[in-house]
Amino acid sequence: MTDQHDLSPRRLRHIMGHFATGLTVITASTEAGPAGMTCQSFSSLSLEPALVSFSPARTSTTWPLLRAAGRFAVNILPAEHQHLAAQFARSATDKFAGVSHSPSPLGSPVLDQALAWVDCELEQEYDGGDHTIVVGAVRALSARAGAEPLVFFKGAYVGLGSRPGTLESVA
Repeated sequence: MTDQHDLSPRRLRHIMGHFATGLTVITASTEAGPAGMTCQSFSSLSLEPALVSFSPARTSTTWPLLRAAGRFAVNILPAEHQHLAAQFARSATDKFAGVSHSPSPLGSPVLDQALAWVDCELEQEYDGGDHTIVVGAVRALSARAGAEPLVFFKGAYVGLGSRPGTLESVA
């Protein structure tokens, strides 16, 4: 049995991988053109006021570009476009090659393939160890019907296995 007090980065990544997450692509219009990055540490933070959060790594070369724009769109990826998660995770490539998009109300790129999108203005940043905790103020949002979300669990893309509304309500 593994030591329960082993808090090494490798063990932490392994254990935290047991928490299923969705995948997003955070995008912004920058002086150099559209920029974007894959992010799985996205969540709703507050309903009133409407806030969301995500946490880019401090080593990210894309986050400083998005920060400078002062606004960004969170593109929630559908299962059929997992290739976009890989494409936007790469460095030193044209991440938007072959990716159709249109501007959000705030001018950030919204991927045409997105399951949903959330248009935000940068509200605040906080120290989060080797990551930055970013808070965005929601200004616009939309979703499309008929698609399953892209889910990441234990280091792999997985299907949901059940449709929304088929599980017993806990409300």
